[in-house]
Amino acid sequence: MDYMDEALKEAYEGIENGHGGPFGSVIVKDGKIVGRGHNRVLLNHDPTCHGEMEAIRDACRNLGTHDLSGAELYTTAEPCPMCLGGILWANIKKVYYGCNVKDTNDIGFRDDIFYKYIGGTEDEKSSILMRTELGREKCLELFKRFKALDGKIY
Repeated sequence: MDYMDEALKEAYEGIENGHGGPFGSVIVKDGKIVGRGHNRVLLNHDPTCHGEMEAIRDACRNLGTHDLSGAELYTTAEPCPMCLGGILWANIKKVYYGCNVKDTNDIGFRDDIFYKYIGGTEDEKSSILMRTELGREKCLELFKRFKALDGKIY
């Protein structure tokens, strides 16, 4: 089975139904597709419903775990920083992608500004997001409570 073809099927389903951009993904573990997803940002009115995130959610539900160690992700475009974060949190170690960041930018998506923010100058950072520490002492109390309850680390 060509897993990239399955990711493409997901993406085509999404764009043909007006769900969002041309982004489809599948997650494979032990030679079997365990998760599928396509961009549903417009359908769900949710900016986090990228194809990779949807496939991660689907795979986790199907496998009954938050840990996708040993799985691989196939996706129609190089994952954005949000999706990379999700991929890393899910413990996926191998990603195959079709189009790259430049290709995505060429059709009007703005992934490049996020990469500039992550590794860019202060001017670029301040233009898209302001971050300020607030209420640290109260939040530290929350963290202490979590630790005292032996909260599960994942």
